[in-house]
Amino acid sequence: MPRRGSRTAGDTTTRPGPVADRAADPARGVYGISVAAELVGADPQSLRLYERRGLLEPARTPGGTRRYSADDVARLARIGALLDDGLNLAGVSAVLDLEADNARLRARLDAHEAAEGSPESGQPGR
Repeated sequence: MPRRGSRTAGDTTTRPGPVADRAADPARGVYGISVAAELVGADPQSLRLYERRGLLEPARTPGGTRRYSADDVARLARIGALLDDGLNLAGVSAVLDLEADNARLRARLDAHEAAEGSPESGQPGR
């Protein structure tokens, strides 16, 4: 008899588990600072500096260890690209803020346009 939770020969089903759950949520912190830094070609001290400057805020474990999510890693890559383009950290902060504002405004515009075209409004969509 197989052990509880073990697979038998021919069992091709996948079971969700902690690893699958982590991969499904890009906002969940799963990477340590060294791994996150390596993924974006930076050093851990740079990531600490970006955090002090308010460019990102990684999750923390109960013990205080930083945990970077896939979203954080993407943001770090964007920070690196902006730095490579010659911006300083103040400029990077301004660009990231403007990009976030732009995304929020686009979402509001999309929602407004969708509402105008809805059957309840009685008006055709654009």
